[in-house]
Amino acid sequence: MNTRAICLLIAGLGLGASTLLPTLAWSQSDSTQPPAGFDASAIGKVITTSGVVGIEHPAAILVQANAPTGAADQVKVGDLVYRGDVIKTGVTGAVNITFADGTSFNVSSNARMELTEFVYDPKGHSNSTLLTLTKGTFTFIAGDIAHTGDMKVDTPIGIMGIRGTAPRVEILDDGTVKFSTLIEEK
Repeated sequence: MNTRAICLLIAGLGLGASTLLPTLAWSQSDSTQPPAGFDASAIGKVITTSGVVGIEHPAAILVQANAPTGAADQVKVGDLVYRGDVIKTGVTGAVNITFADGTSFNVSSNARMELTEFVYDPKGHSNSTLLTLTKGTFTFIAGDIAHTGDMKVDTPIGIMGIRGTAPRVEILDDGTVKFSTLIEEK
């Protein structure tokens, strides 16, 4: 074969392989769609942040191999959160996240919260959310899910059902949980 034919063959193989890559990214299935059960819809966003705050996206799929590191990874106002995300704050960290149903969460320093479940339809009555708190101090104002569905907050000592209150939850290093209800005025 001549050099031109070999170059065309290699280029053709490269183009053919590149059309397969999106399919291979989804667990080598025949579909170019995300796997069943993968929810790529944002459920909330960061409203304020200070200090060291991290959001882990366990369900994230790596799209770019040379993703930036360092200061560019710091959580910033407007960042989106998704079902399954884990929010962690450092010694000087604090973050406020507002969810699609209007729930507003303030997370203090040295805290960890997992966004375990979030199902919300503004016109529905089967809404549900489960937020898992494992350490730190949290204050929040419940949104529509608490009024039109089933809002639960899991702590090391039990699960709280929320029905439209403004609680403060403090989880100490020894696993002790302190709970108080803030006065919510209309």
